[in-house]
Amino acid sequence: MREFRETLYPHWGQFFSIDEVLFEHKTEHQYLVIFKNAEYGRVMALDGIIQTTERDEFIYHEMLAHVPILAHGHARRVLIVGGGDGGMLREVLRHKSVEHVTQVEIDKQVIEMCKHYLPNHSQGAFDDARANIVIDDGVEYVNNSDDTFDVVISDSTDPIGPGEALYTSRFYSGCKRCLREGGVLVTQNGCTFGQLDEVTTTAKRLQSLFADYTFYSAAIPTYIGGIMAFAWATNDSSLRKTSIEVLRKRYAKSGITTRYYTPGVHQAAFALPQYVIEAIE
Repeated sequence: MREFRETLYPHWGQFFSIDEVLFEHKTEHQYLVIFKNAEYGRVMALDGIIQTTERDEFIYHEMLAHVPILAHGHARRVLIVGGGDGGMLREVLRHKSVEHVTQVEIDKQVIEMCKHYLPNHSQGAFDDARANIVIDDGVEYVNNSDDTFDVVISDSTDPIGPGEALYTSRFYSGCKRCLREGGVLVTQNGCTFGQLDEVTTTAKRLQSLFADYTFYSAAIPTYIGGIMAFAWATNDSSLRKTSIEVLRKRYAKSGITTRYYTPGVHQAAFALPQYVIEAIE
């Protein structure tokens, strides 16, 4: 049986059995593979690194979308950088209070192939009238666009290849200039146990730009190495202290049904292990 062996870490990793390769192609920017696995359904990998699976994608997408939007409470305009599979766009658009979403993806082929081979991720989100899809470099967009947003979500790959630019000071400062007053930035930041240097580096870069920065987390089976960290940055320090009573009211009002996110999980996600606290301090 053919296997997919992930290459994220040099000395340890994971493998997926491949039941059927659905798509395999070198795009303009990266090597894209989509295949079937008996346990995880359809799986997408870029440049040898697993990006998403049908079975557990809901954890990642719910936590990166609903935490900032429900903490903010009045998000009308949202920017997604990356997220070509469409899962993040799907979750953001579930908030009827969100009036406009701009998604900036560098690789058009990722979007097209995921529409075809991973339709359960986007569930038609790319056709929503509120969605504006921009094919562009995310770093250039946030540094040159005149648009402003209440929430900015960086749904990036790991800092390898095209994704590397989305972990730089220039990207974070560009996101800050795109944020409205009281806005919040959240980003995918890797699994803390195996990628602690990335957490430390991000913390240093955010510290110089935002009054309030930290990380929150979720355990996602596909991303090996313990908890996955999501960076959080804003100039409104009250947002991450939103009471559970307020979160419950906003969640109920949204009418959204989730499979992982709850107001309790939201609050608990900001409680970090001591080794992560020491790394970011």
